[in-house]
Parts: sequence; structure tokens; C-alpha cells
Amino acid sequence: MPAVLTSRPPGGTRLLGVGAYRPDRIVTNDEVCGPIDSSDEWIRQRSGIVTRRHARPDETVASMAAAAARDALAFAGVPAERVDTVIVASMSNLQQSPPIAPEIAHRAGAGSAAALDVGAACSGFCHGLAVADALVRAGTAGYTLVIGAERMTDIIDPKDRSTAFLFGDGAGAVLVGPAALPGIGPVVWGSDGARSGLIAHSDSWLAVRDKPEFWPTMRMAGQEVFRWAIQQVAPTALAAVGAAGLDVADLAAFVPHQANLRIIDKLAAALRLPDTVRVSRDIVDTGNTSAASIPLALHTMLTGGGPAPSGPALLTGFGAGLSYAALVVDLP
Repeated sequence: MPAVLTSRPPGGTRLLGVGAYRPDRIVTNDEVCGPIDSSDEWIRQRSGIVTRRHARPDETVASMAAAAARDALAFAGVPAERVDTVIVASMSNLQQSPPIAPEIAHRAGAGSAAALDVGAACSGFCHGLAVADALVRAGTAGYTLVIGAERMTDIIDPKDRSTAFLFGDGAGAVLVGPAALPGIGPVVWGSDGARSGLIAHSDSWLAVRDKPEFWPTMRMAGQEVFRWAIQQVAPTALAAVGAAGLDVADLAAFVPHQANLRIIDKLAAALRLPDTVRVSRDIVDTGNTSAASIPLALHTMLTGGGPAPSGPALLTGFGAGLSYAALVVDLP
């Protein structure tokens, strides 16, 4: 019998469906290592990544997000017109205005839904999920789509040795709805703005106006981010497990942000997860897709072949900001 989240009063929310969109184009390490003077072996050792997906020109943040949303709705068996809220997490939408969530809601068939963007970078999906949980429990929202969608190839310099090999494109989505028993645990989240420069664009978009030939791209202090993630994320994740009234032995799965395979393995060790807990390592084939990485990894875990885990899953997001969030959900 799977463990049930018991830290909240009866009634709550749960994940009803999971969806994904992955671009068809699979990019190997050999394709990206030339401009950064690297090798397949170096990239695998440093990140664990073997392949990632790159979007075609017609595969936009909005089109990929809408496709993932429709997939999540089909998984849940809920028609789009019953969705009344859409929350989109993305750090790679290049248009300052309008926000992208209303367009995605329209494309997904939920054109009259309230729609808003969440700007929390790689932890954006967990932030959006926490907001959706609170809205549904408060009675403010009913069926709510939470989507992470990224075209990271638009904001990465292919010659930057710290980021070019890491990132990929894609979108993932979940449908959140009311439930008789709580299926989404309390969020544990925070930020560390003193370290905001560790993952940041080289300049603001204002620089494009002043220097038309200049294109700001995202840069990262990899080793410092690595150390910060191990120090900050593991205690946050443990706190989320405790807030849900559970122990790590009760977990069925651990689905962290797919930032780096070495970070994932270090976090799993720091959490002292038993062998019964399935650990997502979707980064090997998908790369780091920022806000899309957790729902994409969830989708792979549930539909990628073999027996799908059942029960509570620990989700942890972390990244630029620096922002972080963790919560436990019952898998659909």
C-alpha cells in the first residue's frame, strides 16, 4: 500500500496527468563538442549527458508547451475546456510582452482560462506546482495545467564551454485537480539572491538596443553552482519529505531537476535513498531542459517502458536566481 500524504486536512489536490513534447532532432555530444574544443568522453564525465534534443525553427516555446499540455489532458482524460488555470514556467521565452501563458492556453484548447507566467528558471516547475496546489485547495482554481517549456538553444552560446553541452529543448506538463485525499505535499522553497550572478545572462536585453550586433547569452559558474546545489538542495529535499509526513523510505521515486548527472547522484547519496526508490536520470538522453526537466523526467518514468513507480515522488527544482523548491507528490 503506497504511503499517503497525511500532513494536511482531508481533501486536497493531486496530479491527474503528465504530458511531454520532445523535439525530433537528437543531438549527440560529437555535434556540440567541436566549438567548445571538447570530446564525447569529457562531456559524459562532466555531465553524464549522451544526447539532447534541439528544436527546429517551427518548434517554439508556445507550440511545444501546448503539445505537452494536450498530452497531459489526454493522459488524465479531461477535456481542455474544463481547465480554468494555466501556469507556465519558462526562462527562454524571448518576447518581453505579452506573457506566453495565454497563448499556450489558447493553443491547448483552454482559451478562456486564467493564464500566467512563472519566472523561477530551473525551479520554475516546482514553483508553479506549489502555486497550482494552493489555488485548487483554496477553491480559486479547479483543473490547472502546470507547464515547463524551454528552447534553451536560443539563449546559449554554442562556443561557451560552461553551458553549450548541457542544455536542450522540450516541454513537459502536468494536470492538477481536486482530490479527496491530499496528493501534493507542502512546498519547501527559498532563494539565495546573494549568489544570483552564478547563473545569469551576460547582459540585459537593453544591450541589444545599444549594440545591435550583441546577443546576451546565459553563463554559469559550474563548479560554484555544483557546490551550492549539494549544500542547499539536499536539506531542502529532506525538509519537504518531512513536511509531507513521510520518511525517505516511504518514497517511490526521486525526480530532481535534471541539471547534471553528478549532482543527481550526489543528492541521492546525501538523501540516503534506499534501493527501492527509483531515481530519475533523464538527463542522459534529454540534457538539461531547465523548467521543463522535471515534468519531462516524470513523463519518461511513467511512460518510458517497464513498470512505472507508484506512490510518493520527491520533486526538487533549483537553478538561476538562485532559486530552489521541493515537494512530494503522489504519482498519477
